[in-house]
Amino acid sequence: MTFTIQPIAFRARVCLTAAVFTVSGYAVAALPLHKLTLPNGATLVVVESPAIPMLDVHIDFDAGSRRDPMGKAGLARFTAEQASHGVSARSGMLALDENEVGQAWADLGAMYGSNASDDRLSFSLRTLTEPDLLAKAIALAARQIGEPAFADSVWQRDRQKAIASLKESYTRPSSVAWRAYSQAVYGSHPYGYEVSEGSLGRISVADMRQFYASGVVACRARVSMVGAVTLAQAASIAQQLLSRVPQTPCAELPALPTVPEVAPLAQPVQHDIAFDAAQAHVLMGQPGYKRNDPAFFPLLVGNYILGGGGFVSRLQNEVREKRGLTYGAYSSFSPGLHAGAFTVSLQTRPDQAAQALAVASRVVEDFVANGPTQAEVTAAKDNLIGGFGLMNDSNRKLLGNISTIAWNDLPLNYLDTWVQQIKKVTLQDIRTAMAAKLQPDNMVTIVLGATP
Repeated sequence: MTFTIQPIAFRARVCLTAAVFTVSGYAVAALPLHKLTLPNGATLVVVESPAIPMLDVHIDFDAGSRRDPMGKAGLARFTAEQASHGVSARSGMLALDENEVGQAWADLGAMYGSNASDDRLSFSLRTLTEPDLLAKAIALAARQIGEPAFADSVWQRDRQKAIASLKESYTRPSSVAWRAYSQAVYGSHPYGYEVSEGSLGRISVADMRQFYASGVVACRARVSMVGAVTLAQAASIAQQLLSRVPQTPCAELPALPTVPEVAPLAQPVQHDIAFDAAQAHVLMGQPGYKRNDPAFFPLLVGNYILGGGGFVSRLQNEVREKRGLTYGAYSSFSPGLHAGAFTVSLQTRPDQAAQALAVASRVVEDFVANGPTQAEVTAAKDNLIGGFGLMNDSNRKLLGNISTIAWNDLPLNYLDTWVQQIKKVTLQDIRTAMAAKLQPDNMVTIVLGATP
């Protein structure tokens, strides 16, 4: 068996490199999306992309950090991380520790991973589709998804590493500023929970197993695939990948607990944080909107004009180009299952922090009150439409968009109609959406490292 390792790994590296270009020669409309519900209740969305013998898979569960219990921030994140560190002995198959699992994936020339974001606990697989390799990769991934070891010795080791990393983050000004900002914007909502030494100390392997068992259930999976497989093959692969997790129908399961919405800010909040840093860090914002908001496209175009468009944005022009107060000033929305933050961010000389903040605040206030100009709207739409192809120029990027569609229950023609949706946005749409979502008088402001 050992003589096959290097050729397999070499072929995989070649295909992984080549897969970057598998979609660039096609219109997205030429790669239709298929969606179906599997017998186990899971949702599957597939794009058949036969140009390169590769398969990319992404599986999501509603077990992200928004499900962290109060006092145990980091449970979802570290549960996902520990789930990749070995598999249990089950059904006559030997246990594999983290080194043996790593070697098995190296032998297959495949990639596997797990992680947790605010909303999702996710698994990813990338493999060649040669029948023997594909079958082995699916079997190994199914074991990792369904039979994680959650070894206490591994968690005790990794917890100490996490605590050391956490302590190191307290010395980084950006980490300190963002931590304070997140807590101020989200308040008691789980989006604002911050991992601490205390929360890490309260997380046990038993907690991880319970959290995993309640969240990783076949009927709650959203599976996305892009690659050289047919729809029938994709359905079979998805069934196999989920074959070792609980198969109880969702109708027979207790409903997942309701997570409250992010509360809007009732008043402005400002924290000035003393910190010895070469640059002052300035963050300003508030809860924004959820991903399913019907004003998604007007807000996307509007934010591009305000601060998301780099050197062509208003913030960049007013704070950097006209006044030279920063190398960059940006704004962003981060919509999720709940209202993610709207954020303005910049760094500047400590003695210029107050001036830079004042300018940025005026720009946001004026934009919300008066909206953009028609010239700005036209330029933003042209730039966004011109960059659309780069959103789908690789299997990996396309898979990211497909998983977004699957997770958010977006229409299957979402990518086909994306350009048309941008074209439809009007100046008044932007003005209305921004005024509805942003309240400049009720912003969180974090200024770290400014000169007193």
